[in-house]
Amino acid sequence: MRKINDIIIIDGMGYDSNVYVFEDVIVDTGTGQNMDYILKSIKEAGSSIDDLSLIVNTHHHYDHIGGNQYLDLEVAMHTRDAHALEEGDQEALLTTMFGKSMEKMKVDHKLEEGDKIHDFEVLLTPGHTSGSICLYDGETLISGDTVFSGGGFGRVDLGGDMGEMRKSLERLSKLDIKYLLPGHGPAVDDGSRHVRMAHEIATGYY
Repeated sequence: MRKINDIIIIDGMGYDSNVYVFEDVIVDTGTGQNMDYILKSIKEAGSSIDDLSLIVNTHHHYDHIGGNQYLDLEVAMHTRDAHALEEGDQEALLTTMFGKSMEKMKVDHKLEEGDKIHDFEVLLTPGHTSGSICLYDGETLISGDTVFSGGGFGRVDLGGDMGEMRKSLERLSKLDIKYLLPGHGPAVDDGSRHVRMAHEIATGYY
């Protein structure tokens, strides 16, 4: 458990995505199979679920949204990905990959490029899904499954697009990123270096 700039970092357990908490926002909620661990981690970091009012999902895959149904909070997601959750599209949500299913769920705030979540700007970074987003405040990038530390990036064979991924990584490679907080794997300093590495790898990828 650690914090970067008052952002609580909760490492994903099992198949869960990482979870990030700042101000009244929780970014991604994992599969929902380890909610006790997530709630305990928030409490140990000196916060409380009662302090939160908004879930921001970086994209619509089950390992990032499954916990939504266990939290009585409003949900924000990019418009392109929101319809899968609202329609209960199990194939798009990848629930069947995890042997699960999800009920339809309202997306209260449909995000667009340039929207603000407190100090963070919403960046539309398609590739992993068509509506994948990152959050960027000029120093920290919460990147979902668009880019990981060590030059990794999200797979594109589950409703994604490699051409879009390359464009998104190229865009991110031009940002000044001190801290990279990805959807899976470790959060790292010197984020720009990791993102540039991912862009270089993707550029040479089939």
